[in-house]
Amino acid sequence: MDSLPATVASALVEVDSEPADWPARWQALTAVSVELQSLLVTDPGPRLVALIEQIVGQLADGVETSRHHRVELAELTHRVLGTHARACVQTRPDPRRLADWLLDLQLRHPDAPDVSLAAYGDALDDEGLAHYRDRAVELFAPLPVIGFGETGRYDRARWALLRVMEELAEYTEDVDLQLLVLGKDLSSGWHYLQVATVLRDNGRSEEALEWVERGLRAVGGRGAAPRLIDLAVEEHLRRGAPQRAVDVCREAFVTRPSLEVYLKLRALVVHTDEWPPLRAELVQHLVTDGSRLAVEVYRRVVEVELARRGIEEQELLVEWLSQLRGLQPDAFADYLDHIRSRHVADRELLDELSRRGF
Repeated sequence: MDSLPATVASALVEVDSEPADWPARWQALTAVSVELQSLLVTDPGPRLVALIEQIVGQLADGVETSRHHRVELAELTHRVLGTHARACVQTRPDPRRLADWLLDLQLRHPDAPDVSLAAYGDALDDEGLAHYRDRAVELFAPLPVIGFGETGRYDRARWALLRVMEELAEYTEDVDLQLLVLGKDLSSGWHYLQVATVLRDNGRSEEALEWVERGLRAVGGRGAAPRLIDLAVEEHLRRGAPQRAVDVCREAFVTRPSLEVYLKLRALVVHTDEWPPLRAELVQHLVTDGSRLAVEVYRRVVEVELARRGIEEQELLVEWLSQLRGLQPDAFADYLDHIRSRHVADRELLDELSRRGF
C-alpha cells in the first residue's frame, strides 16, 4: 500500500518526454487504480482514504502538466476519485474535513477531476454538505459580475468556482444557488432571460418581471428583447394584469420600433376601444422618429393592416400613405406599386388611391 504513491510519481515524471514509454507508464498507473479497488475490499479504513487522496492529487497534477495524455489521465483521476467516494461511504471520515478536501481539490485543479456530490452524499451527511455550501458561497459571492456587453473574465479560479457552484446547485436543487450562479454573468440579454425564466418557473413571478425589466433596459430593444417581452406578456396575462402587458409592449415599441412588437400590441387590444387611439399613437411615433428603421416598420404596418383589413376607414389609410410619401419620397413610387400589385382585386381601394392622387 505504501509504495503506490511512489509508483504513480515515477510514472508521471516527465510523462510527455518519451512517447515510447507511455504504454508502460499507463500500465503502471492503471495497475495502481486496480490495486486501490482491491484494497477497498481487503483493507478499508482511514488509512486507505488518505492514500487515495494523495494519489488523486498526484494524478490531478499530472493532468495539468501533461500535454499529450491529459484525456487519459483525467479519466483515470475520475476513476480513482470514484474509489475514494466508495471508501468514504464505508469509512465515514470527518464530514467537514471531507468537504474541505473536495472543495480544495477542485479549486487547485480546475481541469480535473469532476466531483459528483451525489457520490459523497452519505459520507458528507448534512453537516459536511452545509460546510461545503457555506465555504463555496463565501468564495463565490465576491466574484465580480460580468456586466452587459462585457467580455467574460473566466480565469482558472473563476472557472473552478463556477463549476463547483453549478454542481452544488444541481445536487441540492437550490434555486437561490442557481440564481447566484446565473447572476454573475449578465453580459447579454439572454442571461437576463435565463434568470427571469428560472424565477418564473419556480413561482417567483414578481422577481421574474423585475429581471425582465432590467433585461429590457440593458438590451435597448435588441438581442433577447423579443423573448423578454414574450415572458413579460405571458406572466402579466397569467396574473390578470393585461394593461401591464400592454404597457411593456408600448414601452418596447417606443424604445425600438418593430413590427413584431406592433403585432403583439395589436393582438392584445385589437378587439377593444383602446386599439384605434393606441394604433394612432404608434404610427405617430414612427412618423416623429423618422429613422430608417421607423420608416421600414411604418411600411410593414401599412401592409399588415391592409392584409388584415384592420383599417376600414379609407381616409385613415390615405393619411398614412401621405405621411409615408413625405418620409420616403424617393422610394415611395416603388412601394405604391407593391401595394397595388398585392391588392389588385380590391377595386375600392385602388379607386380611392387613384382619386387621392396615388
